[in-house]
Amino acid sequence: MSNNRKSIFRLPVEFYTFIVLICLLAIFSVASNYRFLSYENLRALGRLLPDLGIVSLGIAMLMIAGEFDLSISSQIPLCSFIMIQLLKLGLGEVPSFFVTLGVGAILGLINAMITIKGRIPSFITTLGTMLLWRGVLYVWSGMMPIALRPYIPERSIFEEILVSDIFGVPVQIVWFAGIALVLGFILHRHKFGNWIYATGDNEAAARAMGVNTTLTKTICFMIVGTLCGFVATLQLYRIESFAATQGIGFEFKAIAACVLGGISLTGGVGSMVGAVIGILTMQTIDTGLILAGVPVFGVTTFIGLVIIIFSLIATAAQRRTR
Repeated sequence: MSNNRKSIFRLPVEFYTFIVLICLLAIFSVASNYRFLSYENLRALGRLLPDLGIVSLGIAMLMIAGEFDLSISSQIPLCSFIMIQLLKLGLGEVPSFFVTLGVGAILGLINAMITIKGRIPSFITTLGTMLLWRGVLYVWSGMMPIALRPYIPERSIFEEILVSDIFGVPVQIVWFAGIALVLGFILHRHKFGNWIYATGDNEAAARAMGVNTTLTKTICFMIVGTLCGFVATLQLYRIESFAATQGIGFEFKAIAACVLGGISLTGGVGSMVGAVIGILTMQTIDTGLILAGVPVFGVTTFIGLVIIIFSLIATAAQRRTR
């Protein structure tokens, strides 16, 4: 019996999260009179989940490498504003999109250079850049909303690719799944994934083994920035307007989703499957509580409580494994 208990405690954190996800789906479907599992709600989830989910996939890789990025809540609206300004200048949708991705990658590179070259904890670096880019955006945009529709044709091909439906399924969820598969392959089947794990687990030992930890962290930061540019475009086309407050709060929700998925706050531990399960659980909690009539501050309180509980579970599971 004691051996069975030990084996249960040695199960990965994502296993517990998956069980919690199934229980939450059952609870929220009953609490909302089965509205939660209705086609309309699931379709809405398919449109909303990728906004946070795609960025969280990049944050998962970065956290496994031992770093954080709190500036995503400012990178997303800044990239969105740059995208719409390029469209206003008549650059065209596809060129504007790739320039926006490049801007996101540069923002990630800036975070990496300050963190690595300046030897500043990434938590502090990205907290500073979050406030910096937000201030720049607020001054530059005047915090005024800008409608997208005057600058793109009605139902353009590019818009269809980004935010249409495929057999009733929002294409955004397809993008989320595709990006998860690509990053999962890199993390678990490519040499670079081994570098990420080694860097996050013990950076000094990784360098001694010949791993270029500087390049590894830099690429992870740039992946996060590029995904911010992609999400900024998705949001811009989905809501058909720019808003300076897009993405606010994403930084903590992304970290929370990763923690729920069993990704260690100290680096070196986690999986892409766990990240996906954590993202699904986070969105389920957020949407389910709202449908159940819980006020917004109650949702925030519950998410904070979940982060604490799962951090304790993850720590206990890692100690049992060791």
